[in-house]
Amino acid sequence: MENSLRARVRAGDPDAFRHLFDEHAAVVHRHAVRMTGDWGTADDIVSLTFLEAWRLRERVLPGEDSLRPWLLGIATNVTRNTARAARRHQAALSRIPPPDPVPDFADEVTRRLADSEELAAARRALSTMRRGEREVFTLCVWEGLDAATAAEALGVAVGTVRARLSRARKRLRKLTELELRRENGTLRNSEAQRPAAAGQSPGSRHQAARSTQETKR
Repeated sequence: MENSLRARVRAGDPDAFRHLFDEHAAVVHRHAVRMTGDWGTADDIVSLTFLEAWRLRERVLPGEDSLRPWLLGIATNVTRNTARAARRHQAALSRIPPPDPVPDFADEVTRRLADSEELAAARRALSTMRRGEREVFTLCVWEGLDAATAAEALGVAVGTVRARLSRARKRLRKLTELELRRENGTLRNSEAQRPAAAGQSPGSRHQAARSTQETKR
């Protein structure tokens, strides 16, 4: 019977190989587990062993001996090759520079949310500034124009652009902070009235004067 199986295996009979697998796969797997100590690697070794057995089927010699030693010999060679490949792979990985740390996704979402809130606050604050300062800030900061180009675009002197940009940066920083604090509910009433008292919104001078007259009364 074994001799017949050997002949059929040598001839490449698919049914003979199915029989061979059913009879010896567990033995090969146990051998691989003992050799590697890893169940997943052992599964791979079983598959590779029988693929290699198919490739080497013509080397099976006639006889009455079991094909189990032949399969275990193939499995041993496959295990050696697998371990050698794993070592080469590990050595190659060790030569690769470590990747840059990836920021936590939650932190990235939080950062983008904060940026969008700040941008919205900056836009609202910018809308309360004088037109000249607003135009210069938009052209120089958000559009990236230099002072000379912005001056040419606006039809004003370069010095005027630089002066307006300097004032705009300072005012916008303060106004944006106020807007953010107003959103977060941490703004005091006195601070909320500060832009109006400074004349940063239409009609604020009239309101300030009227408030002063009422206080004197």
